Order: sequence, then structure tokens, then C-alpha cells
Amino acid sequence: MNGAQALLHTLADAGIDVCFTNPGTSEMHFVAALDDEPRMRAVLALFEGVATGAADGYARMAGKPAATLLHLGCGLGNGLANLHNARKGKVPVLNIVGDHATHHVQYDAQLQSDIETVARNVSPWVRTSQSTAALSQDAAEAITQCMGPPGNVATLILPADVSWGEGGVPQTMPPKAPPSAADDAVVAAVAHALQGPGNKAFLLGDRALRAETLMVLGRIAARTGAKLFAEVFPTRIERGAGLPHVERIAYLAELASVQLTGIDHLILVDAKAPVSFFAYPGKKSYLVPEGCQLHELASPTQDVASCLAKLCSAVDASQTAPVLQSAKRPSRPRGKFTADKVCKAIGHLLPDNAILVDEAQTSGIMLPMFTAGAPRHDVLTLTGGAIGQGLPNAVGAAIACPDRKVIALAGDGSAMYTLQALWTMAREKLDIISIIFNNRAYAILNVELRRVGAAGAGDKARAQLDLKHPPLDFVALSEGMGVRARRATTTEEFLAAFEHALRTPGPHLIEAIVPPTLAGLKLRILPSLLESLANLPRPVARALKKKIAP
Repeated sequence: MNGAQALLHTLADAGIDVCFTNPGTSEMHFVAALDDEPRMRAVLALFEGVATGAADGYARMAGKPAATLLHLGCGLGNGLANLHNARKGKVPVLNIVGDHATHHVQYDAQLQSDIETVARNVSPWVRTSQSTAALSQDAAEAITQCMGPPGNVATLILPADVSWGEGGVPQTMPPKAPPSAADDAVVAAVAHALQGPGNKAFLLGDRALRAETLMVLGRIAARTGAKLFAEVFPTRIERGAGLPHVERIAYLAELASVQLTGIDHLILVDAKAPVSFFAYPGKKSYLVPEGCQLHELASPTQDVASCLAKLCSAVDASQTAPVLQSAKRPSRPRGKFTADKVCKAIGHLLPDNAILVDEAQTSGIMLPMFTAGAPRHDVLTLTGGAIGQGLPNAVGAAIACPDRKVIALAGDGSAMYTLQALWTMAREKLDIISIIFNNRAYAILNVELRRVGAAGAGDKARAQLDLKHPPLDFVALSEGMGVRARRATTTEEFLAAFEHALRTPGPHLIEAIVPPTLAGLKLRILPSLLESLANLPRPVARALKKKIAP
């Protein structure tokens, strides 16, 4: 075997059977070796950010890494934003990045760059393989590192001569010790807090938000009166009828503070303490209330299920019935077409076991409320805040779960970052409905422009957030890449298009022409309203929070 053949056998033996590719000359021996490994599915992306975002979405749903194949430092750089999202979401992704042959590096050719430095921005584990003999062992270590827990981005740099060199030997993955559970003393301290006075809440991250662990948490919550919160942007959350309800922390720090005010004990499970997404003049960045005691039951390196099982026993909740979300759908939407009506239609029609990839930004504010009692479904969110994740994530989710309907929601601005994902959807015949909220603006930035108190913002400033001229035509863009598309300008048109896409397999796109959710008077008064929340009586503040972002 040459190095590339041995590498592919090592990956496949470890269970990595999908590779999202955007190759160049340095990767040609890897490309050729794909024909020698029938267990590996190769999926071509027209942009590296699609490949990395698809690998992220695949791993979230498959529970194991996919590989990417990227071309040199420039190709890796093009994929960094979605690798950043994967890193923040603790998602396992294995990057294979081609490099110039080792003897060619000295000439500083046109595409030569410091790949390791580029990779370290998003990848805790980085290695350039130095020989064909060492390549498969390097790959085995990369897989171990990216699997975690916690999941990580691992980057293996593959020089061309290491790839083409003879004498490659596949490696078998060594056995790995299982992650530990929380110490008895930690469990006892958390149990004591839960059974004592004061208001208690859990803040839950990725592995705590799966159905099995949520049912245990539901028992603990019912027994102790603790509230269940999820991170602002969870990696993956299972929700819907028959599961305990979990309230996501709000994106806007002022609203998050309303949710957390009055909590005396906050218990972290595979999550970090809440902080504001950005810094704002005169406002706190750290959102744990003063006087609130912070507990960590399960760190990202630990076995979440075992930690929760021990806590459930410690608070004597094993036989307690959890409070479950009842089955309830919103009525069929009617009237003026808005982003909220799109969210309502999704809640009204969402099929059982669907996967929602939510990058709707301000247009999706009402989505959690309208889908709370829908049939069981998964939601993937924008973990690192780098837009352009939604459509690629949907590609990966659909490949991981080909028997499930995937619905991707994206704003018009964020969709344009990685629109090439549509071509991969068409090529692979993926069962994805892409819903693009076309409000012809970077609407979230119009909100932020006011919140940060930027003085003197006039026509030139507002033009940087405006997408009206020229108007984007997502139907033409979609059909140009082979995905059937419809435009909806009324509620009835959207319902007809969505129902057609639900009953027809394959990729579809619906362009929803909607006004910005926060505009005009709403946008003007929002900063003042947010400022006032801290001084209002708690019930009033909570009622306003529910109205703004339920």
C-alpha cells in the first residue's frame, strides 16, 4: 500500500466512513485511493466551508466523526468558520489537509503556507505526518483525540510524498478507557444543594440534551423543583412531545439575565457558565447572578449519563414521574405573511423524527415556542456564532440520517456564505428542505447597531446592513445548482410549497419573502426596553421576556 491507501483503511477500520472533500493537486493520491476503500463514501463540496460544516452536521447526528479532505493552508482557511463552530460545539471532526511534498517546501511555491499555524485556530490537536511508515499511527492518534470526550477538531497534515510513498501499514485503534463519572463528593454536594432552600436550575450542554438523559433530568427536576435550561446555542437538542421541556437561555444578555435572576444554585452539566455573546458598554459579560453558587456536576471530559444516574439516586428521584411536554401543535397559520407565520407553519406540519437545522437568526425567534409540542425532533444550532453553518450542517445531517426529513432554516445573509451546499444536496439527492428567510437585510446587525450604542450611524452605516440592492433571487440561485425551488410571498403560498416539499423526497428550497421581524418601532424601542428589564418587578420582566423571545 501507499500512504494514502493505508490511511483510508485506518479511517474505515475505525468506523469513519464518510469524507467531505474539496481536493487539489497535493491530495490526488488520496483521491485515487478512494477507489480502493469501498467502505468510504466521498462527498464533494464546491467550497471548503461546506465540507467542514457538513462534517460538523454529520458528527452531531451520527455520534462519530466524518473526515474532511482539504487543499493546503488556503483550503483549510476557507473552512475555518465552520470548524470554529464545531470546536465550540465539542463536535468531533477529522481534517485531512494536503501539503506540498517535504522536499518541495524549501522552494516556497505559490501555495506554500504555514498550515499548522492556520489549523491551531480551531484544532487542539495538529500534526504534520513526517513519513509513510508513521502516517497511519498519526491518523489513529488523531481519531482518538477528536473522539474525546469532549469531541474535538483534529487536523492531520498530509505531505504529498508521504501520501504517495510505498510501505503504508493500516493501524488498528487502541482500546480507550471509558470516561469517568463525577466523584461521590461532587454528587453529594449537588444533591445537598438541590434538596436545600433556594431556587435551583440546571444549565445543560450537548450530551445532557438527548432523550435518555433528559428523562433522568426530568425526574430530578420533578423531585427537587429545579428548572432546566439549555445553552443559548446547543450542539444538538432532542425535544418535542413526550420529553421534558427545556428552556434555552436567550441570546440577548438582558433577556438571559431575566431568566437567571433569582437562581441560588446553578448546576452545569456538559456546559460552561453563561456569558454574554459580546461585550456592551456598561453591561456585564458574566451572566451568573451575584450570590448564585455554581456547581459542575459533569465536565465535558466526563460520562454525563453516569453522573446524572448517580445524582438521580442521591436525590431519590428514580421512581419520580417527570413532567413531560404534551402533544400540541399550533393552528394552521393565516393572514399577513411574516417570519412568525413560517415558524408557525413548521410547528403545524413538522413530521415525526425530523431534524431542524436552525440558522434563522431573528426570523426564528418564535420557532421554539411553535415546535415545543410537535412530534419528537432534533434541533442543531449555530454553536460558535459564525454564520454560514445552516445549509452545510443540513448536508451532513441528511447523510448521517438518510431516513429522516431535514429542514434547514437560514437567513438570506447567512445562506449566501455557503450557498454552494445546494449543489451538494442536488448531487447527493439529499432529503432536505431549505427555507430561506429573505428579509433583504442583515437584520440581527440592525439590532446590534442600536444595542452597542454606536453613535452617528446614518445612511452609509445602515447601507452596510442592507441587502435590498440588488435583491437576491434564491429561486434562480437554487435552480442554477439543481435544487427545485419556489418563492412564497403569502402565507398560503408558503404552506403549499412546504406541504409539497414534505411529501416529495429530495432537495427543495423555499424562498420566504418576509419583512424583518424587528423593524420600525419595534427596533427603535428594543434597546430602551431591554435596558428597563433590570429595574422592573421580576414577574413583569419575565412576562416581557416571554413576549420578546419565548
